[in-house]
Amino acid sequence: MSQVVATTPGLYPLPDWAKEELSDLKGHQKDDLISGDEGADVTAAYERTRSEVIERQHEAGLDRIVEGQLRWDDMLAHPLAVADTVETRGIVRYYDNNNFYREPVVTGDLTATGDVAAELDAASEQVDDGLQAVLPGPYSLADLATDEHYGDDAAFLDAIADFLAAEAERFPDVETLFLLEPSLVENPPGDGEDERASEAIDAVADAVDADVVTHTYWGALEEKVYAHLMDADIDAIGFDLISNHDQNTYNVQEYGTKDDVALGLVDGQNTLVESPETIRERIDWFADQTDGDYETVYATSNTELFYLPVNKSEAKLDALANAADLEVAQ
Repeated sequence: MSQVVATTPGLYPLPDWAKEELSDLKGHQKDDLISGDEGADVTAAYERTRSEVIERQHEAGLDRIVEGQLRWDDMLAHPLAVADTVETRGIVRYYDNNNFYREPVVTGDLTATGDVAAELDAASEQVDDGLQAVLPGPYSLADLATDEHYGDDAAFLDAIADFLAAEAERFPDVETLFLLEPSLVENPPGDGEDERASEAIDAVADAVDADVVTHTYWGALEEKVYAHLMDADIDAIGFDLISNHDQNTYNVQEYGTKDDVALGLVDGQNTLVESPETIRERIDWFADQTDGDYETVYATSNTELFYLPVNKSEAKLDALANAADLEVAQ
């Protein structure tokens, strides 16, 4: 029987009080924010929200606890948006939805900032074990960014991978790293680039002493892209069973998968809250369809949670954790 690990891909919605308070504070500190200095009041507000979401994950009973990424106004682009040699320019649509981020334009050699590591250091004060890091995957981050320095797609992808790996090397002890790679689905790499994407993921995964999950979503990977991702030295691939369960299942039937698997079982963009029993049924269905005797099943939402109202996102945390408990009880 697989071990079911309840977790999420992070990027939680800001509580209403935080939206109001931070909007007011950022309006008064506009010059500081442009220069990269958030100011003590803004920092304190984010610290409070981090503490609240960590406590709420503990309350739900999740097996892996994320920092929450509540500062990531630019969503997956955030790690680049705070880098010294990156300019944030016009507003860009975040994939094909009504969320937007500032376009990160790389204008010089990339070096790690320690920004994500500092967030994890703060989170580790509340998490004794089971801390999970979240990063954009290198292919998705390169896809969301614009290169005005490296001049070559392959060199740019390598630079992004090195940048993320250097950031990951600064992490405190974490149990798991989720690399979020929606662009592998949304803007799949072509011939040659698909192999480079796998190698870039390898570079980031090698930088941490943790289980690494490459979580893909908003559909299913093309077969060739999936086959190359299988070559990456990672512990699990994530499958979005909400958006396209048939093709995701076919990929596993045809090409196999890792000993562990991550399953997007609850809808991160729909307020309907799935029951623990429904989540468990989806796990069992996938295992039956793929003849899978997986060591670990990461039960998660298919996408980040920032699309949802806070109460709905929290209800989905409870459902995921309760689904894992159902597995233990059987």
